[in-house]
Amino acid sequence: MSTLRLFLWIMVAVALFGFGALAVSGYSLRSNGIAGAGPLPGASLGGPFQLLDQQGKLVTEAIFRGKPSITLFGYTHCPDVCPTGLMQMASWAEELGPEADRLRFVFVTVDPERDTQQVVGDYVTAFSEHIVGITGEPEAVHAMTKDYKIYSRQVPLENGDYTMDHTASMILQDADGNFVGTIDNKEAADVGLAKLRRLVAGWSRANLAPP
Repeated sequence: MSTLRLFLWIMVAVALFGFGALAVSGYSLRSNGIAGAGPLPGASLGGPFQLLDQQGKLVTEAIFRGKPSITLFGYTHCPDVCPTGLMQMASWAEELGPEADRLRFVFVTVDPERDTQQVVGDYVTAFSEHIVGITGEPEAVHAMTKDYKIYSRQVPLENGDYTMDHTASMILQDADGNFVGTIDNKEAADVGLAKLRRLVAGWSRANLAPP
């Protein structure tokens, strides 16, 4: 990815962030408000899948085992929420220092028709080497996002192109892959960082507060 393209993404994100996300939905502890009931805290999340990372390596549900994880579902053409979220992920990884290695930072596309392995790879590595980008065959990606209670749909544009309406919150899972909670895209950066520190420390209550 060129430096100019990343710069333009950042400028667009900054410009639009103040106006709020135009095409995203939240992901609450009980329901995302659109796609039906979400997982309860501590519940097992997702199911088996076979997708690819940015290097073309097979990725399965095992990526959410062994370490806690923070996952953003989005797409590379996203004008605001996704680049802002990935910049925040990169910032948190830097602030966590060595502790960042105890977390998995994951980006899963909801637009596999356009987001090929190469596109996703260029996109995530422009933000941070800590972030694993995931894509794959459209049917497999859409099945995976459905299993993970992620809402997404294509929204046609007048020029024949389309944008994506999708869940904006980052999903937090413990080292067993169980749903712990979320970081909302409107939460302050220090609140999100505190949640990640607690997640790394092994706390797994829904509010990410110490027991």
